[in-house]
Amino acid sequence: MKLDKYTVGKRYGKALFELAAEAGQTEPVYEDLLQLRQIYQEIPDLGNLLSDVRLDQSAKTTLMGQLTAGFEGIVKNFLLVLQRYNRMADLPFVIDEYEKRYDQEQGMILGQVTTAVALAPEQKQRLEASVAKRLGFEKAQLTEKVDPSIVAGVIVEADNWVIDGSVANQLAKLREQLK
Repeated sequence: MKLDKYTVGKRYGKALFELAAEAGQTEPVYEDLLQLRQIYQEIPDLGNLLSDVRLDQSAKTTLMGQLTAGFEGIVKNFLLVLQRYNRMADLPFVIDEYEKRYDQEQGMILGQVTTAVALAPEQKQRLEASVAKRLGFEKAQLTEKVDPSIVAGVIVEADNWVIDGSVANQLAKLREQLK
């Protein structure tokens, strides 16, 4: 049975996080993974190339040698495991899962806030504090998205929660009640 990239990311990300936690290395591993994410963003086809079964093994070994040269210990060994199982294309999903677990360990939740107009910095800080408290985290980091179609209010998406306080949503509910 072939696993989808999200399942692979969850499994391998969880395993890597547990291994790093056991070794007391969650922070350095996270920093290395951020570097790897940057490399993958700069060379988008790298993962597919390293996972391609048609690529000659010696070419893969050369590429992997160049990629792993900047890393050591847990991250280097983990990359070699991913390469051995042709999972290098799934590395971005592994990094996402690791990051999610790392942020949870740090008491942080990541999310997105959608507003009709840009938030002032102090409004964003208050909203992040409120979201963190409501969802049981120490702190929240929200990325902003501006969407004038919501009219006013906010929509917060974080940790599989959606809090829709937009005027557009309230108007839609009112419209539904009036039918």
